[in-house]
Amino acid sequence: MSEPEKVSAPENVSAPEQFDVIVVGGGPAGSTLASLVRMKGARVLLLEREVFPRYQIGESLLPATVHGVCRLLGVTDVLAAAGFPVKRGGTFRWGARKQAWTFSFAVSPRVASPTSYAYQVERSKFDKILLDNAVRLGVDVRQGHTVTGIIEAGERVQGVRFTGPDGTEGRATARFVVDASGNTSRLHPNTGGRREYSQYFRSLALFGYFEGGKRLPEPISGNIVSAAFDSGWFWYIPLSSTLTSVGAVVHRSMAEKVQGDPETALNALIKECPMIDDLLENATRVTSGQYGKLRVRKDYSYHNTRFWRPGLILIGDAACFVDPVFSSGVHLATYSALLAARSINSILAGTVAEEPALHEFEARYRREYSVFYEFLTSFYQMNRDEDSYFWEAKRITRSEHYTEFESFVELVAGVASGETALSDAQSMVEHLTKRADELASAVEDVAGGEPGGASAMLRSSVVKQAMHEGSQVQMRALLGEAAVREAPLFPGGLVPSLDSLTWEPSAPA
Repeated sequence: MSEPEKVSAPENVSAPEQFDVIVVGGGPAGSTLASLVRMKGARVLLLEREVFPRYQIGESLLPATVHGVCRLLGVTDVLAAAGFPVKRGGTFRWGARKQAWTFSFAVSPRVASPTSYAYQVERSKFDKILLDNAVRLGVDVRQGHTVTGIIEAGERVQGVRFTGPDGTEGRATARFVVDASGNTSRLHPNTGGRREYSQYFRSLALFGYFEGGKRLPEPISGNIVSAAFDSGWFWYIPLSSTLTSVGAVVHRSMAEKVQGDPETALNALIKECPMIDDLLENATRVTSGQYGKLRVRKDYSYHNTRFWRPGLILIGDAACFVDPVFSSGVHLATYSALLAARSINSILAGTVAEEPALHEFEARYRREYSVFYEFLTSFYQMNRDEDSYFWEAKRITRSEHYTEFESFVELVAGVASGETALSDAQSMVEHLTKRADELASAVEDVAGGEPGGASAMLRSSVVKQAMHEGSQVQMRALLGEAAVREAPLFPGGLVPSLDSLTWEPSAPA
């Protein structure tokens, strides 16, 4: 796909509309950032090329989004009234044991009741709730508007060109343009960076929707099910009492399994996975409406080498995305929006300079991305099956992965694990192998029903890391001004304000 046209600031043309912030994309990342910046008084324009409600792949949320970011946005009551299935954790057929086991959010004292749950959401409904909330807060939301190019002056992006539903062209300028247009972003090359796709997570997903699938017993009937099988793994997400999102993830080199007739391909994959086959025993596939089409998504793990340049910031999937086993998609989108909103609010208020504010945004977002990358790599490694091509390809000791791990070490510079010893691919492999063994041991306690097994999951380093920052967002949203000030994540770095909407310098040690 070609890049949008770059246009220098025009002369002798009618003046463009002026805003403080222009957001491109109205999904969870875009609507969250627009709302959080508007809450501090900024003039915000949001341009969305589609008209909501629109289809988007169904999503399994994490508590940090529901009880953290959504509480800051003021939509928790709306979500509670929407009737979304309650998700108390995840149920897995994964690892050495053939029996399914369940991970509960309540294993963490930080996310214990009443916040030890999330929702399974139909994105067409969830995204509209967030976008409508942005309108309520005073964001100038324009649907059916497509961004066609950027306006730049020297090194700085100053605005965008766009077309409306009737083809009318428009221009708008702002201090910041935020790209929240997702994995199909056409603006991301304008940071001067490049998008690097993961070879380790290189996969294809074939998915559709079913009516009448079985549910797990209460109180975990709303859990996501992730089931490993020889050719890969399945997700099984209950989106209502009867509607279920079902998807098979296979290695990219096994494309023949999803080519040809997709109906035949999906049915064959279902038959390969006894747990999913049983859950769909009496189900029928939806064949009409927004859920009537079988879809394929490929190469869905990547990161950009740059998340911003002066005047342009990438958030959500425009910046990075990692394999969806642990339901991290909307979490990373809304968390990055919160980070970027803090930076923009601080810069516009004149309390923090642009360079340190945006450095804090990028460093924290890369760290959170890397935490989930490390967790998911360990999670895949835990499911050892030398007879399966898919799982054999996931062995982190394979030499072809070294280049990717070298890039990963360079990407995060050790901040994900906090261990400066991770300076090369070999040390990264050894580190991930250790983490995978640690996770497998914790899972064995959970699956075997050992006393304290649930808390053993939290003792696993990669699980603790994956839950930590989200729990901080939740606690700050719940406690507000009563929250304890956080320590900086990085030496000399910034810390969130008590209202979570800006950055502040950290206090001297």
